[in-house]
Amino acid sequence: MTYRTTFAAVLAATALPVAAAAQDHDHHMPAPAKAEHRRHGEHAAPAAPKPNAQIASGTALLPAAEGGQHGGLHATTGDWMLMAHGYAWGAVTSQGGPRGDDMAFVQSMGMVTASRPLSESARIELRGMFSLDPLMGKRGYPNLFAAGETANGRALVDRQHPHDLFMELAARVEVDVAPGATAFLYGGPVGEPALGPPAFMHRRSARYQTMSPIAHHWFDSTHITYGVVTAGVRTRAFQLEGSAFKGREPDEERWGFDPIKLDSWSLRATFTPSPNWAVQVSHGRLESPEALHGGNDEARTTASVHYARGGLSATLAWSAKNRIPGDVLSAWVAEANWDIDPRHSLFGRAELVRNDELFPEHSHPLHDQPFRVARFEGGYAYRIPLSEKVTLALGGSVAAYAKPAALDPYYGNSPVSGTAFAKLSLGD
Repeated sequence: MTYRTTFAAVLAATALPVAAAAQDHDHHMPAPAKAEHRRHGEHAAPAAPKPNAQIASGTALLPAAEGGQHGGLHATTGDWMLMAHGYAWGAVTSQGGPRGDDMAFVQSMGMVTASRPLSESARIELRGMFSLDPLMGKRGYPNLFAAGETANGRALVDRQHPHDLFMELAARVEVDVAPGATAFLYGGPVGEPALGPPAFMHRRSARYQTMSPIAHHWFDSTHITYGVVTAGVRTRAFQLEGSAFKGREPDEERWGFDPIKLDSWSLRATFTPSPNWAVQVSHGRLESPEALHGGNDEARTTASVHYARGGLSATLAWSAKNRIPGDVLSAWVAEANWDIDPRHSLFGRAELVRNDELFPEHSHPLHDQPFRVARFEGGYAYRIPLSEKVTLALGGSVAAYAKPAALDPYYGNSPVSGTAFAKLSLGD
């Protein structure tokens, strides 16, 4: 391990106990007018209307009623406001059937932000997000019917790859350009372009879903991208934005940086008619996104609806990725989390995916054949508050699958998977 990756690991390990689960957070920047008025002893400006949305990941929006954005640690130094959130998530899973596997593993994510006003109409925010997922090894954890990326040069199938140490190193500058309208510029060496719904680990509807969606690479594969620039405009009800970014997914060396490029593009429109709803549509053209399909570009189109009210958060999303040249493969995800009361939660997810990567060996008779596979997962979580800022959640889930009969010799007739977890959260 080089000195740079050693330093990076130490940095993440130091940041994590005070850092962020970028889940359930809001990136509202400080109100510059109020800061200036306080400094000069003037009267405070009237409070702006409550926004209909909160920033979830990158520049993606979720309903403001999602909640959770005020958790974690807060501090101020001069004009800077600092925030930190984080979690460590221990799990034991038994993925059923002949191609399943058993494993105990730990996921982690941390986020730190620093924001300040630049003037009465402009603000800046700096973001760092980290994960120690690389400690679980290049092959990540078992996840039946998941596919995408590589380990030791071979395709990962029925596995979820670990996230990179650096999940986000980016900045956002926004300027009020008209009453009720803000223009923004977001970007950095590691970030998330304007493509797809908010990544699954940032959606409250997936708050206790330990396993990643098997549709991850239809919706979320760009949430860690090495090179991103996004420009957009936002009002209370609409956001329009476009990105230039690197299309290739992160390589399997999870501790360091990938080469930075801007070779792909995307456009996204989001409608937030009230604090309870967020609707997005997006389209992108990705250059050579997958290492094992190096000759294929991809056109990806997504649409999603997010709802939040009280203790309920729900997401319905669709995506189609068109390999160029190649097939069009679609996916659906529906998920929800219901916080029944401060202690108890029920959650579930249903997915339908058309996947042609279940048999990566070229000699296999089913190589490159697409199969439509469904997963249904439901579970329960019990929260134990350890302090005002720290919560321990204990729970588990069970998953069942539907698939074509042609897959029975490889996956069994009726595989069932089970997962138990303990999630320690700062600010959730």
